[in-house]
Amino acid sequence: MEEKSTAFDEFDNYNSLTRRRNLLPVWIKIFLWIFLIGGTVSLILLMAGSFMTHVSLSIYGINADHPYSMTGLLISLLFLFKGIVAYGLWFEQKWAPQAAIVDAIIGIAVCIIMMAVIPFTSPKINFTIRLELIPLYFYLVKMRNIKKVWENI
Repeated sequence: MEEKSTAFDEFDNYNSLTRRRNLLPVWIKIFLWIFLIGGTVSLILLMAGSFMTHVSLSIYGINADHPYSMTGLLISLLFLFKGIVAYGLWFEQKWAPQAAIVDAIIGIAVCIIMMAVIPFTSPKINFTIRLELIPLYFYLVKMRNIKKVWENI
C-alpha cells in the first residue's frame, strides 16, 4: 500500500535537518568570515588598485606594497581563492571540502617555501618559523575528516 506523505514528514527525518555548516568547528567558522571579508577586499583592490599608491599586503610571509606587483597579484589571488573557498563552505556547496583541502595544501606549501627555501635564495629575507602551519595542518585534517560526510548530506 502507498504511504501518504504530509508537509510535516520532513521534520521527522532528522537527516534533512542536518546542515553541512554544523560539521565545521567554531574556529573554522571564524576564519571563514575573515576570509570572506579578505576575498572581497582583495577583489576590490584588484579592481581599484591603479588608484592606490600604497597598500600593504601580506599572507604566509609574502609581503607586497602594491596589488599590481607580481607578489601583490599572488597575494591577491591567494586571498581571492580563500574567499571562494570560504563562500563554498559557508553556503554549504558540495565542492567546498575538496577546495578547502586544496587551499590548505597550497597554504602549507607556500609556508614551507617561505620558511625553508626563500631565506636561502634571497639575502633580504631572513629565516622565520611560520606559525600559520599549525592551524593549516588542523584545517587540512578536519576537512579530510568531514569530506565524505559533507558530500553525503
